[in-house]
Amino acid sequence: MQKIIVTILFILTVFGAKAQVKLLTLNELEQRVAKGKDTTYVVNFWATWCGPCVEELPYFEKLNDDNLKKPLKVILMSLDFKSKLKMDVIPFVTKHKIKSEVYVVNETDQQKFIDSVDKNWSGALPATLILNKDKKVRAFYEKSFTYNELLKAVETHK
Repeated sequence: MQKIIVTILFILTVFGAKAQVKLLTLNELEQRVAKGKDTTYVVNFWATWCGPCVEELPYFEKLNDDNLKKPLKVILMSLDFKSKLKMDVIPFVTKHKIKSEVYVVNETDQQKFIDSVDKNWSGALPATLILNKDKKVRAFYEKSFTYNELLKAVETHK
């Protein structure tokens, strides 16, 4: 009986804690950000196949964890293909125990999407957008961050 309970708990832990990753358009992202007028949003654009992106993801997770009770929210926007959602993105998020909100970009015109995020964005990854509607903050970075650089960028625009 004890073996059965342990097995059930193991299965629930491994498979029940399935990552919540959804498709999201830029318009939906803007609506999501508009809900938290006094909140600073740190939106990181990344992909599972991007080495520098994967390297910096723990910094965004730490930023999110350290600010759970503050008006700061990390949103991770994967630029993996929509077809990779179930096979690549969800297993990646689960394996790395990512707790931040994770979405896969759901846009048909990638160039229009890139231009809408920032007209100077070449489309290279990683990239980060810091937004705060109340304070009229919109700062874009086309680069990878160390944790200290990320903290500094966020503090500058909070």
